[in-house]
Amino acid sequence: MNKFLRELDDQAKAGPDLAQRSLNMARAAGRQQARRDDEDDVLLERLPNSPPVDPFSLEMYLDGLVKKLNRSAAFVRNDPRSRGMKTAAVLIRLNPNGSLRSFRVLNAGDQQAEIEFIRSVVERAVPFSAFPADIQKSAQSLAMIICILPAHLGGGGFGFARIPDGSRC
Repeated sequence: MNKFLRELDDQAKAGPDLAQRSLNMARAAGRQQARRDDEDDVLLERLPNSPPVDPFSLEMYLDGLVKKLNRSAAFVRNDPRSRGMKTAAVLIRLNPNGSLRSFRVLNAGDQQAEIEFIRSVVERAVPFSAFPADIQKSAQSLAMIICILPAHLGGGGFGFARIPDGSRC
């Protein structure tokens, strides 16, 4: 009996077998990929153990944000002659109640006047609508990257628009 118990004890001390190590590595790789996806989209800061957000609800909320930004932009003066030649990007992060959590310049390029225009538009548009109930259950903040494109890259139009999925600044 002692020999049998010692064998069990030796197996326990030996550590995880190949299958267990493979599962642990797959879990770690999945977590890492999820973290990378979250960083790329920089969209939702999720609450721990929260249900997933309905994509349709999120799309409708983001469309509402873009419409409000466009309405506010009509009341802020912008000099089209001060546009730069490089791409720039800013990140706005909203609280669940629609208030502005942060405004951060990711890449200024030579677009300082356009960045100040966007800052003015965002400050004028705040507060946005509160998150819908299903998003509020799952997210503690929502971020949106605003790309500033020069005219020669297709950014000559007026207003804010959603970039198709997969496209970056």
